[in-house]
Amino acid sequence: MHFSPNDSEMTHTVSYPLLSRIQSPEDVRKCSLNELPVLADELRGFLLESVSRTGGHLAANLGTVELTIALHYTFATPEDRLVWDVGHQSYTHKILSGRRDTMHTLRKKGGLAGFPKRDESPYDAFGVGHSSTSIGAALGMALAARQKGEKRKSIAIIGDGAMTAGMAFEALNHAGDEKADLLVILNDNNMSISPNVGAMNRYLARLLSGPIYSTMREGSKKVLEHMPPMREFMRRAEEHVKGMIIPGTLFEELGLNYYGPVDGHDVVGLVKMLRNLQAMDGPLLLHVVTHKGRGYAPAEEDPCTYHGVGSFDPEQGIQNGKSGGTPTYTQVFGDWLCDQAAADERMVAITPAMCEGSGMRAFACKYPERYHDVGIAEQHALTLAAGMACEGLKPVVAIYSTFLQRAYDQLIHDVVLQDLPVLLAIDRAGVVGPDGPTHAGSFDLSFLRCIPGMVIMTPADENECRRMLSTGYLLDQPAAVRYPRSKGTGVTIDEGLLPLPVGEADIRRKGKGVAILAFGTLLTQALEVADTLDATVINMRFVRPLDETRVLEVARTHDLIVTIEDNVVAGGAGSAVAECLARHDVTARLLHLGLPDRFQSHGTREELLADAGLDTAGIEAAIKARL
Repeated sequence: MHFSPNDSEMTHTVSYPLLSRIQSPEDVRKCSLNELPVLADELRGFLLESVSRTGGHLAANLGTVELTIALHYTFATPEDRLVWDVGHQSYTHKILSGRRDTMHTLRKKGGLAGFPKRDESPYDAFGVGHSSTSIGAALGMALAARQKGEKRKSIAIIGDGAMTAGMAFEALNHAGDEKADLLVILNDNNMSISPNVGAMNRYLARLLSGPIYSTMREGSKKVLEHMPPMREFMRRAEEHVKGMIIPGTLFEELGLNYYGPVDGHDVVGLVKMLRNLQAMDGPLLLHVVTHKGRGYAPAEEDPCTYHGVGSFDPEQGIQNGKSGGTPTYTQVFGDWLCDQAAADERMVAITPAMCEGSGMRAFACKYPERYHDVGIAEQHALTLAAGMACEGLKPVVAIYSTFLQRAYDQLIHDVVLQDLPVLLAIDRAGVVGPDGPTHAGSFDLSFLRCIPGMVIMTPADENECRRMLSTGYLLDQPAAVRYPRSKGTGVTIDEGLLPLPVGEADIRRKGKGVAILAFGTLLTQALEVADTLDATVINMRFVRPLDETRVLEVARTHDLIVTIEDNVVAGGAGSAVAECLARHDVTARLLHLGLPDRFQSHGTREELLADAGLDTAGIEAAIKARL
């Protein structure tokens, strides 16, 4: 009998007898060591059934089941702090920390968040969603514990992918200097530096983490501290020997004692290893080798496809056949990218580890020498593009709105200040959906609009998206096209690479009394409302440069100007309209509609737009209230 998240507790007990007894990590710690592999098997089955119904991050969670059990089994959570990097791998943690019976609400409106969230559980020590923050946050907690005289552990769990970000190494460097009581777990599921995990490696790891080796090392340091030449010789000798047998020299140079690699799916071995490390002080790094998708063959074979999933039948797996129908904006970008590359050999494309998510797979296969995945390193992506542009190439940086926030200084300092022709293709702009506030693209219009020299475009449909990408590419200055995570409207897409006139809006409907100025895909809702109110509708297209002629014209001929955008109101496109009127000393009644002054929750895009009053009913009600 298989358990469904909506089945009764009796069914749950029959399907997962050991897991059904676990209400908190305290219950995990009551298990015997021999029971832990059984618990891991039950958890993996529960995860597959649960996530296949709700959608979410699957492959990463299947890969960290044993590690999560071992951490909660060994450490006194929540007093000992577990800090998960990104949070893609935190579902087992949620299940073991009292949220098993609400996993069917995962990523749904009013339900569990898809990532660790401090106000959801005391076991969620740090809220995450973006990568490479765990080491810095855990170090902060370790230093706070030291200052307050509290004896507890701070543990950061970070994947090999997140280690590509500079801030992870900044934190490691600081941790080694501080000598704080910090344990970093490097969850390695794809690193080529790792040798095969076998009996010799397990033996060496346990030896190096054991009390004899640690005592000898610390004792030797004290004996040799007054003999600098000999101390330096012994240090170099130790690093040379360790560097030949384990890939930890880099971490040792940063000041962390390195242990591993160890088998991340041997839960009993992990517990024994962690118990050794638990008794140590100072900054430590444990290298754990795991396999994404562990225990579910389709996810093991194709972890990219099973990274983030919608609901699916586990027996059939995810069906990858083309669905046809209306393309998404991401697909429109991917098609344009290939067409533009064929037309101009100077074009190069850059992504910070978002090839599939940004629709670049076809381009990467067709033009591998012009495709650059820099890893989770958004700052580097922008500066790399700037360097390429200096040498006459035409870089296109595909990046999510929420991740562009991480490269703001590089955008200003390295790209725009030097007026370099870099095109930003900003995906996941505005309301995003189930991933919640960490992934919402709520702020890009506001933080881009204040940068001198930026051209900012907001397509209303998929055809405009394609034409705006061509427009931005042809400009000899920095430009951005921002589009949502959704399907298009079903319009016909022009062939070729036709640009649009820069800074020119488009009148879509002539009415009277009310003029609705729509920025982006909310034009659809604006037109529906206009039919009811007999309002004028203008598809503004450009946030910068703004079509001031149209703005001043409707200010003279209409009683109320309504601006609509899928961005926060503060500093957004509506603010640009207000500033235009003020600059020309024109007085007009204004109504700015956009995302409210709060962080979004998680839910479907449609639910979140309705909550923000940006569905058709909400827009109509707001206009009628102002009238």
